[in-house]
Amino acid sequence: MVFNSVSFLIFFVVILGLYQLPISWTWRKVILVVSSYYFYAAFNIAFLPILMFTTVLDWFTTTRMQRCESRAGRRVYLLISLCTSLSLLSFFKYGNFLQQNAVALLASLGIHYQPMLWHLVLPAGISFYTFQSLSYTLDMYRRSHPPARSFLDFALFVTFFPQLVAGPIVRGHDFLPQLDTPRRATSAQFSWGLLLLLFGLFQKIVFADAILAPVVNLTYDAARHLSTLDAWTGTLAFAAQIFFDFSGYSTCAIGVAMCFGFALPDNFRHPYAAAGFSDFWTRWHISLSTWLRDYLYIPLGGNRRGISRTYANLCITMLIGGLWHGADWRFVLWGGLHALYLCAERVVVYLWPAWLIPWARVRLVGAMAVTFFLVCITWVFFRATSFERAWSILQSMFVHRATKSVLDENMLALALAVVAGLLAYQWAVRSKTSEEVWSSLPEAVRIVCASVALFLIFSMPVQQQAFIYFQF
Repeated sequence: MVFNSVSFLIFFVVILGLYQLPISWTWRKVILVVSSYYFYAAFNIAFLPILMFTTVLDWFTTTRMQRCESRAGRRVYLLISLCTSLSLLSFFKYGNFLQQNAVALLASLGIHYQPMLWHLVLPAGISFYTFQSLSYTLDMYRRSHPPARSFLDFALFVTFFPQLVAGPIVRGHDFLPQLDTPRRATSAQFSWGLLLLLFGLFQKIVFADAILAPVVNLTYDAARHLSTLDAWTGTLAFAAQIFFDFSGYSTCAIGVAMCFGFALPDNFRHPYAAAGFSDFWTRWHISLSTWLRDYLYIPLGGNRRGISRTYANLCITMLIGGLWHGADWRFVLWGGLHALYLCAERVVVYLWPAWLIPWARVRLVGAMAVTFFLVCITWVFFRATSFERAWSILQSMFVHRATKSVLDENMLALALAVVAGLLAYQWAVRSKTSEEVWSSLPEAVRIVCASVALFLIFSMPVQQQAFIYFQF
C-alpha cells in the first residue's frame, strides 16, 4: 500500500474517520497502532513478525536499562538491542552481498566454494524503523531523554504508518511528548496537511514518474553508449527524479501525520540550493544525516581530535551512510565520493581566502553550481545498475559522442525544463520553508496551484511506481 494508490486513499479516510470518534485517547492510539501494523502487512505480511519482534525487544531492553543504576548493566542491554537489531538488518539487507563477496574473495585465493544460494527479500522499511528504534535505545542508554510512558506509546513511535517504511526517521524526544496529551488537528493543520499530501503526490506522480522516470530509464537502461547530450540529460533527470520521489514521500508523510495532529520533522530543505557539501547534508535526507552525525560521527570523536581524525571520522560516517542505502559497492563508492567532497571542502575553505572572490553573491552562486554539478556525478553510481554502466555513462558525459539519441526532442526538452525549473525555484527560496513560500502567495494563486496539481495528478497517464527509497 503506497501513498499514490486508491487503496491508501480508502485506508486513510477510514482510519481518519475512526480516529475522530468520541473515544478515549488510549483507544485512539490503539487504532493508530493497529492500523500501522495493517499498513505494513499490506506490503508483505510475512515480515510483520520482524517489526513486532524489534518493537518488543527494544521496549524490553530499554525498560530494563532504565532500572539499572550501573553503566555496565545498561551496556549489557544496549549490546543485546544493538546486536539483535543490526543482525536482523544485516541478514536481510546484506546477506546476499556478503555471501557473493566472500565467494569472490575465496576464488581470488584459489578456493572455489559454491554455497547454497540465498534468495532473500528485503523487508519494507527495515533500514528506517531499525534506525528509529535504535535512536531511542541509544538515548535511553545515555539517559538523555525521558522514556516512553507505556508500551503502547513506544509501539506507536516505532510503527506510526505515515513514516514507517521510508521516513523521516523520527527521534523519540520529538515524537513521544506528542503522545502525552490527546492530539486532534486544528482546521488550519488539517488543511495544510491535505495540501502537503496533495503536493507530495504531485511531485511523485507528475514530475518523478510521468516526466522524469521515462527519460532516466531510457538512458540508464540503454544497451549501448549514449550521446553526450543524452548522458547529461539522463543524469540531470535522475537528480530531479530522486528528489521529487523522496521529497514527495516525505511531504506526504508529514501531511498525513498532520491530519492526525502530529508533527514530523522536515526531511528536505531545498538541497540543490546547497552552497557546499556540509550545507548539502543539512538539506538532503536530514533525518538520516542528523542520525549519522549524532550516533556515529560525534561518538567517533567528530572534529574534536585533530584534522586527521576528523577526516577519518567523515569517511567512516559517509561510507556507512552509503552502505545504508544498499548492499552494493556502488553505494559505498557514492558515500565515499561524498566523504571526499566533505574533506576537500574543508581544505578549500581553509586555503581559499574570501577576498579572492570579493562578491558574496558570485561566491554563493558559484558554490551552488559546483555543489550541484558534483552531486550529479555521484548520482551516476547511485542509479546505474553496474559499475560498467556507470563508467560508460561518465565517459559519455565527459567525452563527446555524437551517436543516435535514445530520447526524442520533446522528452529531452521537457526533462531539461523541469530540472531548470527545480534549480531556479530552490535557488530563489533557499532560505525559506515551504510553508513560508506558500503563505506568501496571494490566495488566488494558491487556489490555481492546488487546482492545477489536482488536475494533473488525475490526468497523467502514468503507471503506478513504488517510491525509490522503498528498496532501502
